[in-house]
Amino acid sequence: MSPVTSTVNVSLHFVATKKSQFPASERPFQYYCPEIVQRKQHTSVTIFPPRSPAAEWRIWCDSLMLKDQTMSVVLDGSPLKVMQSSHTHTPQTAVSAQELSQEIKSFISGFDSVQGRKLSVREHARCAVRLLRSVPACRGAVLEHLRGVYDEYVSAFLHNLETESDNSSGVSSNLEDIIQEVHGVLSEFIRLNPRAWAPLVSAWAVDLLGQLSSKHAGRRVAPHSSSLNELLQLWMSCAATRSLMEAYSQCLAAMLAWCPDACVDALLDTSVQHSPHFDWVVAHIGSAFPGTIISRVLACGLKDFCSHGAKDTGLMAMGVDKGSRVPKIGSVVGILGHLAVHHSDSIRKELLRMFQESLCPSSPLSPTSSSTSWESSPQLRRAAVPFLLQLAAMSPNLFGAVSAELVELLRPPVLLQLQAVLQGIPREELDNMLGLAVHLISQSPSGGSRVLRFLADTATPASVIISGPTPSPHEGVREGCDRLLQMLLLHLHKLVFNCSEGAEVNHHRSASTQPRRVIPFLEELQSHVGELCAETLRLERKRHLWLHQLLCLLSVYGGPSVATEALCQLLTQAHNLEELALAWQLHSTLSSCMAGLIPAAVTRCVAQIHTHTLGTQQLTQLLLNMAAAIQSQDEERRGASGVQSSMAIQVGSAVSGYLHDFGPLLLHGDPDVSHATVRLLSCSPLPRTSSPAHLLLLSRAAVTHFFVALRRRGEGGKLERDGGQACEEVNCSVLLLSRFAAYSSLTLKAVLQQLVEGALHKGNAGLFGGQIADMSGAPLPSKSVSPDIGASLLDINCRFGTTVNFSGSVWSVFHAGVIGKGLKVRTEAQLTDPSEVMQNVQTLLAVVVQCCSSSGLNGSRLPSDPDEPLPINAEAAKVVAVTMVENVCPDVANGELSWPPEEHARTTVERDIHIRRCFEAHPVLFPLLQVVAAGRPALCYCSAVLRGLLATLLAHWEASREVLSTDSPWHLQASCLLVSCMGEGQLLPPVLANVHETFPHLTPFEVRLLLVAVWEYVRGNGPMPQKFIFNSEKGLFCRDFSRDGDVARYVAPIHSVLHKNIDRLGHLCWRFQL
Repeated sequence: MSPVTSTVNVSLHFVATKKSQFPASERPFQYYCPEIVQRKQHTSVTIFPPRSPAAEWRIWCDSLMLKDQTMSVVLDGSPLKVMQSSHTHTPQTAVSAQELSQEIKSFISGFDSVQGRKLSVREHARCAVRLLRSVPACRGAVLEHLRGVYDEYVSAFLHNLETESDNSSGVSSNLEDIIQEVHGVLSEFIRLNPRAWAPLVSAWAVDLLGQLSSKHAGRRVAPHSSSLNELLQLWMSCAATRSLMEAYSQCLAAMLAWCPDACVDALLDTSVQHSPHFDWVVAHIGSAFPGTIISRVLACGLKDFCSHGAKDTGLMAMGVDKGSRVPKIGSVVGILGHLAVHHSDSIRKELLRMFQESLCPSSPLSPTSSSTSWESSPQLRRAAVPFLLQLAAMSPNLFGAVSAELVELLRPPVLLQLQAVLQGIPREELDNMLGLAVHLISQSPSGGSRVLRFLADTATPASVIISGPTPSPHEGVREGCDRLLQMLLLHLHKLVFNCSEGAEVNHHRSASTQPRRVIPFLEELQSHVGELCAETLRLERKRHLWLHQLLCLLSVYGGPSVATEALCQLLTQAHNLEELALAWQLHSTLSSCMAGLIPAAVTRCVAQIHTHTLGTQQLTQLLLNMAAAIQSQDEERRGASGVQSSMAIQVGSAVSGYLHDFGPLLLHGDPDVSHATVRLLSCSPLPRTSSPAHLLLLSRAAVTHFFVALRRRGEGGKLERDGGQACEEVNCSVLLLSRFAAYSSLTLKAVLQQLVEGALHKGNAGLFGGQIADMSGAPLPSKSVSPDIGASLLDINCRFGTTVNFSGSVWSVFHAGVIGKGLKVRTEAQLTDPSEVMQNVQTLLAVVVQCCSSSGLNGSRLPSDPDEPLPINAEAAKVVAVTMVENVCPDVANGELSWPPEEHARTTVERDIHIRRCFEAHPVLFPLLQVVAAGRPALCYCSAVLRGLLATLLAHWEASREVLSTDSPWHLQASCLLVSCMGEGQLLPPVLANVHETFPHLTPFEVRLLLVAVWEYVRGNGPMPQKFIFNSEKGLFCRDFSRDGDVARYVAPIHSVLHKNIDRLGHLCWRFQL
């Protein structure tokens, strides 16, 4: 079809709903049909002055020339036939000029001249559709009129929802087929000629969607703009808005290949104008075209940002309020925010791609980039980084999505490129960018720990060894990160203390008096307090100062809970006093605004011990650090700082309240943990009050640990390792036991009882040169020595029943087995190193003596000579005596203090033998007897044990046929020690107490004579505690032997033996003078 060649004299008068710069009565034809006017080589246009509507349209119809009853309109230089819609209900026929003229008149006037009535909304809309189908050049006027039709339909649709009426009735049902017909016509036009129709229809559809969304946003059935899913469901259920959405989607799909910016620009402009009511349209379109929308929205936003923000210098004046001067960036943020719900990965990749592309100005374009891509413009490349900063500042979610990968991306080559890009920016604008970056970091809800690690690693001086594969950064890059990190700390400081830019910081005000301001960066770091403390304790130059300052700010911001956790982490992770000093510094900083941090930290540590959240090494280090904190009090007396002493006092006071919680750690399976625990408990102060149950548990655990420490010391000496630590552990254990014994009479009795019982226990007997004994006191044979005959009564009776026939008898005979296994085999005990045994015995005696001589329990005064040992407490010695009697001879009654005649001793032979065997198996009993003897009159309570042991010794010497007493070494030693202890305990007068000095020079018979004299004296002068009188000068109980009668009759056998052996005992005669 050839183009129109006739001259068209036109003057149109349309009543439009949209206002323009022309009055409604003076709008020329060019306003509605610009394409015809632009093709002046094909069409000449004459505009007449306005006349009456009837006259104008009569002239127009008379001058209109139609050829073959068809019409063609020149669009984009190519002829386009008049299209007949496939959505019409009846077949379309050719339209005559008269009919077309009548349609135009009816559309303009809204009056049907044939029937003489006004057109209804439906009829008027159908007339517009027919014109749109027949005369596409009138599309501007028709689309303008259809705005009202769509608005009428939407109003009726929402009214039906509000009144809960039938949606198929009313105006909406009358216009629904019109909506469908319009949609069909427009879809056909877009399909046949997208370059001409897609831009026009897309702009019309998106603008109309924005108007409808804003106009009806306040309706009762319309959800709130924040309820995006409900809003999208409502509008997509409406046929009018759904058809507009489909039309826009079709236009966008058609324009992607050749002009995507125009379509996206229209979407952004409408979003700015009608947000937030228009967000549902953006969400739906973005979901349908995520890749295109994301890339084109960013590109359009960058161009708009650059054009609005660029000055004469060609760079942007950066500021936080930039979004108010660049309106389109707000729409970009909104669109990307909606798309981030389902397309966060695509947004993240596109943002990172834009950042990378902006750093490579010389790189060629990507094959997928369009000819209008922003990468081709150096100005846009320079503006990309500030644009991304501003975009992230307006949307923390976008920044959080890319911050993690952005940190991984910022390797030294990329940092150098970024430095080159930023070098050309003026100082003031660069400061604004750094301030914006600091604001972004402080408001970042995630990835804060990675950002902090990156800044700290990059800003660390090159002289410091950085852990990990990170190479040393360029000096300029390092200085930039150093400045950025310092600005960040300053900004956080102001935020934490709620200070304005020019306000003075008040560190001493209480955090509770100020409203808490949420700082996302610090909120996220609260879950990384342990990592932050570990990095701080590395003590790298400048780095640990930054992190320690940040840790203080985080503690103030997070309150007592975070401060307590930080202090607890420092106490747990510090490995030396220099690192531990950081905990003192943190406490001194926080103590001005928080109280009770040390008790809370100790409570948290105890809770971690109970929940087993600490590893073995961490637990050991925590206990050692607390012990070091308490021991710093001694350093304070030698001139340490007052801060440490104050904290040491608080730590000691807090630990003293949890001694019962630390007590079980003394028996921990790991030697390091038990050593650290005893070190802590030995230096921590004891509580003023404590429950008896806790005290008894602590005492038992401390005594058990004492024997374990002795065993470890012996093992360490054999293996030649950890000897120093084992000795220190034993010393701490001795100190702990002595402090427990001095705490109260209850703990004194418990400690002494458990020490004696533990020393006599079969598991600890080897430590003191003893052997494991059975109930009778005899040493047990080892399994390797005792033969096992493997006899089974069941097997024996089975064989016995087959050999003997007892059928018909009422008796049943069973084999009872063989009695005994022959003579008992004496064991050859594994002898412990004598030096080790002696050391263990001396350690045991030292702790027992320290417990018994605690000055707080002695009623006597302290000795005038400091080198003179403290006197043994009589009550403490009595506890040791009673415990020994109970363990050596449990069946002895407490009242058996008097001695029977020597010939009556045979009535207790079995018990006496048991006592002797116990002394044989446990050599430590004699040293313990010596301690008891020193605490007069405690030895009186060992009367039954002394009597039994002396009885067995008398029987031995009586039956002995040896030439000299030295031929029975154990019995000789036992006899000497027994008489010596009885003399020390003043059960014997001095003249009888010295007879043991003659025993090595006598025969067995003579030794028996002297022991009989001892027996007779004790029998005649019973060992009663009432015979002892307290001497206030000496602070001891003493016995006045002058009240016991004549001692001469007991000395006669001694003199006789001396006379007989005068050649050997002459030098001892003076010892036995009355």
